Amino acid sequence: MAQATTLVAVSEPSVTVLLPVLDEAAHIDACLESLEAQDYTGRISIVVADGGSTDGTLDRVAKWAPRLDLLVLDNPTRVQSAGLNVAVGAATGEILVRADAHTTYAPDYIRRSVDALLASDAVAVGGRLTPEGHSSFSRAVAAAMTSPLAIGPARFHHADTPEKVDTVYLGAFRRDDLLTLGGFRSFPSGAVEDADLYFRWRRQGRTVLLDPSIRSIYRPRETARTLARQFYRYGQGKAEMLYVNGRWPSWRPAAPLGLILGIIAFSVLGVVVGNWWPLVALAGLWAIVLAVAAISATMGLVGWLRTIGAAAIMHLAYGAGLLRGLLRRPASVRRTVTSPPLTPP
Repeated sequence: MAQATTLVAVSEPSVTVLLPVLDEAAHIDACLESLEAQDYTGRISIVVADGGSTDGTLDRVAKWAPRLDLLVLDNPTRVQSAGLNVAVGAATGEILVRADAHTTYAPDYIRRSVDALLASDAVAVGGRLTPEGHSSFSRAVAAAMTSPLAIGPARFHHADTPEKVDTVYLGAFRRDDLLTLGGFRSFPSGAVEDADLYFRWRRQGRTVLLDPSIRSIYRPRETARTLARQFYRYGQGKAEMLYVNGRWPSWRPAAPLGLILGIIAFSVLGVVVGNWWPLVALAGLWAIVLAVAAISATMGLVGWLRTIGAAAIMHLAYGAGLLRGLLRRPASVRRTVTSPPLTPP
């Protein structure tokens, strides 16, 4: 007698998208529209943690409430890492997907993230950062961000095949794994919480996987001032990671730091000794690096020059931020790094 075969339906794990925001009215609609268009068949909820937006961001978010499983919470500290932990505390999904309002997501973004996480032994998975500008300056920034000479060799900028990496752009991970680790930590710079998270997991022997098929489009900063502020914070944050974790995930930050130290040292040499040739040589070498880094610009001569300018801002701001961070006392940095609570306020 033939035995009956029972088929058990396997449901897709639930997903919560963590979305910290602060004055993102210019970008939030495109971000939420791309999240609404996801083809993932499991449940998707979105937790928005707002840091006190005053530009109408929340009014725009409210218009999406009837179309999305959406929860909006306050992040009174205004710090992104704290906002992430506020969102984690309210998250109900088995898998958490980190999102950014400056980014739009391919329709299969969440599905591919979940599939990559379930099919591997990785604690976290993510895709590349693919920049796309929408103004003359942001297009120049996007062009600069495609060159290792401008942005550095981090694999989440350049990888074409899946590989184990130091960190990924944004990322997806199991809620239980994040809770066990204690969530995101807040640094004085207000940056590097993602890099720190993945560093702590890798220090435990866990794997972070980059899968370029997890696709999203990042919108770079629109002005030189906001770009400089962004990369200054990134540099400062890398110094803070060194003091808190005892080492850097890699030595990539050494290049912009060397540039800043060289400019300072050779400028002093020129003033004191009257020998300006070392500074001229450094400037010439840097100019060649910037020119090569801008080759990817396809906007003619003006676009090429803008890309050189964007790359220069990135180098100088990052190096200056890193130097400023290193000049702080390690003990004072460690005292100011906190683990915001994993519960909504």
